[in-house]
Amino acid sequence: MSMAGNLRKVTGLGRVGGLRGVARLGRRRPRVDLSHPARSPLGSSVVNCVTYQDGVRVPGPADLADAVRLVRKSGEGFVWLGLHEPTEGEIADVAELFDLHPLAVEDTVEAHQRPKVERYGDTLFAVFKTVCYVEHEQLTATSEVVDTGEIMLFVGEDFVITVRHGRHGSLGPLREELEANPQQLVKGPAAVLHAIADHVVDDYLSVTDAVQADIDQVETEVFSENGACLDPGRIYQMKRELLELKRAVVPLGRPVEELATRPVRIVDPEIQTYFRDVSDHLIRAKEQIAAFDELLNSILQAHLAQVTVAQNEDMRKITAWAAVIAVPTMVCGVYGMNFQNMPELHWRFGYPLVMAVMAAGCLVLYRGFRRNGWL
Repeated sequence: MSMAGNLRKVTGLGRVGGLRGVARLGRRRPRVDLSHPARSPLGSSVVNCVTYQDGVRVPGPADLADAVRLVRKSGEGFVWLGLHEPTEGEIADVAELFDLHPLAVEDTVEAHQRPKVERYGDTLFAVFKTVCYVEHEQLTATSEVVDTGEIMLFVGEDFVITVRHGRHGSLGPLREELEANPQQLVKGPAAVLHAIADHVVDDYLSVTDAVQADIDQVETEVFSENGACLDPGRIYQMKRELLELKRAVVPLGRPVEELATRPVRIVDPEIQTYFRDVSDHLIRAKEQIAAFDELLNSILQAHLAQVTVAQNEDMRKITAWAAVIAVPTMVCGVYGMNFQNMPELHWRFGYPLVMAVMAAGCLVLYRGFRRNGWL
């Protein structure tokens, strides 16, 4: 059966009562971690589907459509649907059920979007870039340091839909933390939006701290005794990985600031206060990345200067040895012209004298260059 068919079962739009079997599976397996590359164990892109009332997880109806209808009829609670890398066919039924805007749905399927927050009627669509530090034994010119993914959210008055792309950034632990804090979860879907934003930004700070350790290592090696021999590709690789991190962090500044300052219908004013804290953490991460970029530029310039100095040192040594060798070369060249009448050709001590003169000349030049630091 196709993935689209599986999701029709989940949403209950493709076949009546189709969600019952999957919803029961979801209740039996409340904790799902998709940090591995496999698809959802539920057989489709659906990770979890839960109903919350008064900040507490409750067993809702077996059918998603019925759960949404019940929440909207009672006017209390909300539904949280989690998806992992859905296809166009899989998310079409969800978009129809929740009346999602086609442009936002298209962004959700295609992924690789710029971090942003957009409003489509009464629905808020947010895109967050997730980052993960890639452990490595030794930094090389091809080492992957930062891995990125995406979390997209549709937030309405009575629903939250999270769509995750990438191998990392599982929301299972975050869901458990929220469920352990009903006072926060009772504030509705905006509380989930804040929790995910706070989680993503905290990951930014963790990754920047890990990247700083790599930069410190490169800096130490550059200014070591053999710093000129360091492969500059390692520095360029760090700059490329830092650029990847920068693309995830910097564009998120304005959307988070808007969530913290501008009134939004579905975001409670009390939640906006929490977004200010997220904005402060994000500013800190941005400042760290900017400082790392400047530091890497300085390290690269220092390394290039070291290479230039080392090359000049080598050229001075080569020039000095060439000058020393020029003395015997000149004398041997003169006496190698084979003229008939040349001084000392038939003298008994001519050869030892010439050798002594060449040796003395070479010694004088060697000591002179040695004294001046050329050798």
